[in-house]
Amino acid sequence: MAQSSSEHRISRRALLRGTAVGAGAVALPTLLTACGGPSKEVKIGSNASDAVPRKAFAEVFKAYEKKSDKKVKVNTVDHESFQENINRYLKGTPDDVFMWFAGYRMQFFAQQGLLADISDLWDGFDGFSGALKAQSTGKDGKQYFVPYYYYPWAVFYRKSLFEQRGYEIPKTFDEYRALAKRMDKDGLDAFAFGDKDGWPAMGTFDYLNMRANGYDFHKSLMAGKESWTDRKVKHVFDLWRGLMPYHQKGANGRTWQEAAQSLAQKKSGMAVFGLAHPGQQFSDADRGDLDFFPFPEIDSAYGQDAVEAPIDGFLLSKKSKKQKEAKELLKYLATPAAEEKYLIRDPNNVAVHKDASTDSYSALQKKAAALVSGAKQLSQFMDRDTRPDFASQVMIRAIQQFINDPDDIDGLTKDIESQKKTIFAAS
Repeated sequence: MAQSSSEHRISRRALLRGTAVGAGAVALPTLLTACGGPSKEVKIGSNASDAVPRKAFAEVFKAYEKKSDKKVKVNTVDHESFQENINRYLKGTPDDVFMWFAGYRMQFFAQQGLLADISDLWDGFDGFSGALKAQSTGKDGKQYFVPYYYYPWAVFYRKSLFEQRGYEIPKTFDEYRALAKRMDKDGLDAFAFGDKDGWPAMGTFDYLNMRANGYDFHKSLMAGKESWTDRKVKHVFDLWRGLMPYHQKGANGRTWQEAAQSLAQKKSGMAVFGLAHPGQQFSDADRGDLDFFPFPEIDSAYGQDAVEAPIDGFLLSKKSKKQKEAKELLKYLATPAAEEKYLIRDPNNVAVHKDASTDSYSALQKKAAALVSGAKQLSQFMDRDTRPDFASQVMIRAIQQFINDPDDIDGLTKDIESQKKTIFAAS
């Protein structure tokens, strides 16, 4: 789901300590504790704090209330705050149902006994692929997740800018780098780039890694089974270092929204984003000018086989006292109608249900669906394919450090490996 910093600007370190600082700070119990007291309604913890998804989900829940004659209360929290505090949230007094991610990030909490088993619902689901079921299944073989939509990552650009400048779509990394150099000579920032929230740059690392070392190495590295001092990892950072002069300067102080705006304003030529991100910053009149191409090939052995396509959806808290009512809501959210209702309002994602109508899809959505369907492997994104604590406590800081100083790759990878060993040893 599209990330946001619009509601609360709270420092990541403060959030990890469980305190908030700065203007507009909100105490942790107030920020992420579900409202108590007797109620017949099902409560949903939402991280959809950006305007577009927030309004789209409001329509979905309104439709469910009308259809079921039941009540839904949505507790919306700024995305970064929700994500950084998810451990504390689930171990405290979570909402009945909450928005989260498929794959490793779901399995991590299932292993801790914090999620309710919804395998009985899956017995009645017939619109999800085997791959989606696998991404919704815990290591114990039970299902815990209801997938809702996905959004592939790629390299976004404006068609009119490419046509005006005579730029051609790069298929190889050498062509990609040559295009970046040409854009730089033309007075553009080749890559719109904002990593203030810590996660956006992870997409670039993932693609460089999968294109240079393959999907299997990516999965193994994220699982803590590979050394970050391996020459393969250093090669990834070295490739990225070669591109860094063509990225917008000051990325650690720029939000992804601001980076996307520079793409919309034709101040930047390209941006590595998920489908959900750039479209929100384009006006309706300009949205048809937005396009993307797959991240270029680095090693022909891996080509462009892997596509980063995070899957978002819903989970049921084990602590919920309204298991029956919550499952009824989840059953509705797993229908084509529920996905269609959402995507009419938010054209920046793609439905996961095989029977969901694509009639309302834009050309970009149809292209995104084709990109995913043609992929040989799908990754979920760095902060979803690995342990949440490793992503938040180690990799956010490490990549931001690399952005500030891309020349000390040896020191950086040694530090990551040291912290990785400590974190993964504790599991």
